[in-house]
Amino acid sequence: MMPRRPAQVCPGIGRPLILQVKEGIDRSSSFKKMGKPGALIPVLALLAFLAFGLVSGGNFNDDCDATWEPQNCWVYDSGNSLSLALVSNSSGSMIRSKRQFIFGTVSTWIQLVKGNSAGTVTTYYLSSVGDYHDEIDFEFLGNETGQPYTLHTNVYADGIGNKEMQFVPWFDPTDGYHKYTISWTPCMIVWYVDDLPIRVFRNYRQSNGVAFPTSRPMHAYSSIWSADDWATQGGRVKTDWTHAPFVANYHGIDLNICECYGGDCVYGCAGAYGQPYCGGLSDEQRWKMQWVQEKYRIYDYCVDYKDGKVPGVECSLPQY
Repeated sequence: MMPRRPAQVCPGIGRPLILQVKEGIDRSSSFKKMGKPGALIPVLALLAFLAFGLVSGGNFNDDCDATWEPQNCWVYDSGNSLSLALVSNSSGSMIRSKRQFIFGTVSTWIQLVKGNSAGTVTTYYLSSVGDYHDEIDFEFLGNETGQPYTLHTNVYADGIGNKEMQFVPWFDPTDGYHKYTISWTPCMIVWYVDDLPIRVFRNYRQSNGVAFPTSRPMHAYSSIWSADDWATQGGRVKTDWTHAPFVANYHGIDLNICECYGGDCVYGCAGAYGQPYCGGLSDEQRWKMQWVQEKYRIYDYCVDYKDGKVPGVECSLPQY
């Protein structure tokens, strides 16, 4: 986990990055692409929208704080593009959404570090603040030139993690931008790559006692940092610092979220993102996810457990 630090000025902006998600802006059709309702919103969801501040849209210049090593990040293209640099083993960079939220869908487009990226970790994730934290991860583990990245996913709830699933990408993530989406509802978490679902984690908290994030407001984070003690081939391949700085590029950020800082809004947001947002994946989406998992998944904590790990209860329950 990277340290959470106060907001600072990010070069190219000239002022602290302050998030103010612009209501009514819909820069993408990501909700519609994931089978979520468009123009027709049930009455209860509409009331929750008005009462509990569902917002959409996004811009790095308006929506994010630079929380670690702001001298290593740049915002440009009228706030639509962001670069984060790792310059040494102790100096990377991080941004964080200003607003906290309970439930929603967050997306961004990322071009990962080109060339020899061994030992680097580029991230896009959601996390609460404080003890017993909740977290939903996309982490991209670099590799030596010619070897594929590892796409690492994980979820923490009540401070409990160790629910990793890893993939090798079926495309070159350094060649142009690819879209990464986290959808978090009271029923399930879905990770998407280019609108293709790759993993589902369902909420079995009440029925089976499986920890699931439901009550701690989260921020959205992006960062790049050094982890050459474990990130690449188990730490066997170290970072070649002669290639520094290592730069990851981001373009666009879509925040379709229910703003919440704790208290009664937790229940309002749960109502707003309950039905019909809990309908699950379509048959086509399930088929595509199974294809990705069969061909490109390289680690599943439910199957590849070792070192005395025991698969959780959820491993025997349907996830989609």
